[in-house]
Amino acid sequence: MSITPSSSASPATQNLLGSDLPTASRFLFELDGAEIGVFSSVSGLEMTVETYQILEGGQNGFSHKLPGRITWPNLVFRRGITDSDALFAWLQKSSGEGFAASGNKLTKSTGAVTVIGLDGTRLRSWNLNDVWPVRWKGPDFDVSRDDPLQEELEIAHHGFVSTKPAT
Repeated sequence: MSITPSSSASPATQNLLGSDLPTASRFLFELDGAEIGVFSSVSGLEMTVETYQILEGGQNGFSHKLPGRITWPNLVFRRGITDSDALFAWLQKSSGEGFAASGNKLTKSTGAVTVIGLDGTRLRSWNLNDVWPVRWKGPDFDVSRDDPLQEELEIAHHGFVSTKPAT
């Protein structure tokens, strides 16, 4: 059975139902409201709810499933090398001398990943709780290859809330 939107449905209603797939040109990463950088790739934006199965005596036709712990994997950001130092300033606060200067206490931030559309509009954001960096990887240098120089950032977090930016 196919469902076709009626001719009386407004374009706004059809868009809310997800009829058109948006296309992203880049992804903005922010910490505590400050822009850290624009990335070409973000992976790991997901959540999983563990389930527990309860077998009830006398009810052989089904089993009860109950929700358990929610987990969120780390996010991995990828981009080409830039001349901005915002990312490195944050990394230095969370490691080495910057970490020691804060009494070896990790400062967790509030983060956000925002999808930027082809026309530059913000399409959707995911606000991240308790963000901290866990890995940064610089480019592989090899003059015999013609690959673009890229860096990777991996962050841990304690969950997210999805929001649609105001238009």
